[in-house]
Amino acid sequence: MQVRTGKTLTAFEAAKLHGAKCVLFVTKLKAIESVKADYYAGGYNEHFELYLINYESLHKFTNKDHDLVIIDEAHSIGAFPKPALRTTQLRQICKNRPIIYLSGTPSPESYSQLFHQFWASSFSPFLHPNFYKWAADGYVDTRTKYMYNREVKDYSHANHGKIHAATSHLFLSFTQEEAGFEQLVEEQIHTVKMSDKIYHVANKLKRDKIAIGKNGDVIEADTEVKLLNKLHQLYSGTCIFDGEDKGDGIVLDMAKAEYILQRFGDKKLAIFYNFKAEANMLEVVFRSKGYHIAATPEEFNATGKNTIYISQFISGREGINLSAADCLVCLNINFSAVTYFQVRARLQTRDRTDPAVVHWLFAENGIEADIYKAVSAKKNYTLSYFKKSANFTPHAGVRMPAQNNPSP
Repeated sequence: MQVRTGKTLTAFEAAKLHGAKCVLFVTKLKAIESVKADYYAGGYNEHFELYLINYESLHKFTNKDHDLVIIDEAHSIGAFPKPALRTTQLRQICKNRPIIYLSGTPSPESYSQLFHQFWASSFSPFLHPNFYKWAADGYVDTRTKYMYNREVKDYSHANHGKIHAATSHLFLSFTQEEAGFEQLVEEQIHTVKMSDKIYHVANKLKRDKIAIGKNGDVIEADTEVKLLNKLHQLYSGTCIFDGEDKGDGIVLDMAKAEYILQRFGDKKLAIFYNFKAEANMLEVVFRSKGYHIAATPEEFNATGKNTIYISQFISGREGINLSAADCLVCLNINFSAVTYFQVRARLQTRDRTDPAVVHWLFAENGIEADIYKAVSAKKNYTLSYFKKSANFTPHAGVRMPAQNNPSP
């Protein structure tokens, strides 16, 4: 079912009709309070006991009384060609028990992601003992690709038709339009001019693969992956130095945080970010102006306009409700297509009448616009995209400083 269309309540109603007595609900940590609220608000506590656990705590699970399992954000157990640790743990927990899978994006990158989701169940429609035998049985067009001059198997090209024929009877689909959503997501892109320092350091990394500050601080980009990650940080105004005591990174330019304050400071605002130093930057800028930063989505939704909510993309992309926000601002953008589609839906509820607007902040001449093109087309932004982009080489039009080692 599409995001924000009531998957949790649908699953609870199904559990009640099934006659379950004890339901195990597996979800993300930040979603637990929202799931608990739905459980009591719907009166389901009168029908069955609910045991809530987050994915990271599966290894602690000891309760064996559950007679039904609900797996929230089920796409997160769909790694391939080998199962993720959480999938293996769930396979034991779910043995001989019925499962309800919940996801707005069950196969966001490849239909190959469905094998291990069903493998967790004792009643999988796929009878193959492992992914490799399943793939060899015509479910995947296995190809060859090269990574770092090494030949590897590419299992991402799944046979959609064959998989659909085997699994379509197990899916219940529901769109936001069918659910009566009045306001679908609108997106606006804002371009922010960063300081000359940011462009100088970025250009030096592209050209020399290293930048050394006056205090001896070092930023290394001696591989393509490092260059991609360093630019990703720099174009939002922060960077993690290389060395023994690199910590969470430092703030080099507050341009994006100041833009958010000036442009959206009069609104009830939720902000998403990528790196810890970006959160520190946002907290400094907004607290200096008297804003309160809510600790939870529930606190944010219950308070006034001088309260903001700040969340990292990965931890806040699923299961939380930010529908009280006037708008959502993304200071950076994540490489994951799943993250893109999940985050942009955080404002939505069926009864929302105000526009659900997501604002993306991209650095002028930065890397974010390229990332956006990939993830909005349901593709992860990978190294191959980066190597084809203009950002892979120095910008000819950006002036380099005269000194040999400009301070980061």
